Amino acid sequence: MLVENKRGNYSFVRGIAPYSGGAVAAPGFEVVHVRFSHYVALRAGFDAVEAHLKKVGRPLQALCGMELRSPKPFTFPGFNQFNAGYIDVLKKWDILFDGMNPVARTNIAPAVNPPKEPSLYGFSYTTPSKLTRRTFVVAGAGELPEGSLKPEDVVRRNDTSPAAIQEKAKFVMGLMEGRMHELSVGWRDVTVTEIYTIHPLKPFVETELLKRMGDGGAHGLTWHYSRPPIETIEYEMDLRGCATEMVI
Repeated sequence: MLVENKRGNYSFVRGIAPYSGGAVAAPGFEVVHVRFSHYVALRAGFDAVEAHLKKVGRPLQALCGMELRSPKPFTFPGFNQFNAGYIDVLKKWDILFDGMNPVARTNIAPAVNPPKEPSLYGFSYTTPSKLTRRTFVVAGAGELPEGSLKPEDVVRRNDTSPAAIQEKAKFVMGLMEGRMHELSVGWRDVTVTEIYTIHPLKPFVETELLKRMGDGGAHGLTWHYSRPPIETIEYEMDLRGCATEMVI
């Protein structure tokens, strides 16, 4: 379900407590993506986001995407505990909308040289713009059905065979396409496609990814050698369509 968030100048796909499924800028605005030049510890990262939004003259409610990095995957209970602290900050910032979290999110654990503590890698926000095309961010998703954070729902759980990884990738592509449909965008609108896994992509990169992406494949794929944020989840993706990207 797409929900209009007038305070943030975007609409979002209703998700679950820790994050929404994605966000698309309202007419007259665009989604800007910002990446840090290095990991920033989460508390300091929130401060950096607040300072940047103040600098560019945007309210905290303009925040529509967050990209986190963790030292290692959480257990399911550990992930829920982490999310509680994260949501508390959004509540203090008065970002929640009618009790819903409008901010899309990706949270992964780099397999090599991870941060020593949960950290911020990037974020997205809306700003006034004369762009006529839609700009958006789609939250990261692993091989779990929409709305679920239950271990028993993981697709091919505890199976990392090539066939299982391909099935997981196919399932996640379906989630990405479903969220894009909710945002009224498609692969031709995507400018960045990111994949997070430690497993080989070559066996299915053509059939399950590039052929389905169509025009969106023109920009290639960004593969982060990383694990999803929860143990037993093996494959994650996120997407965005942005005209303005910056590194700070």
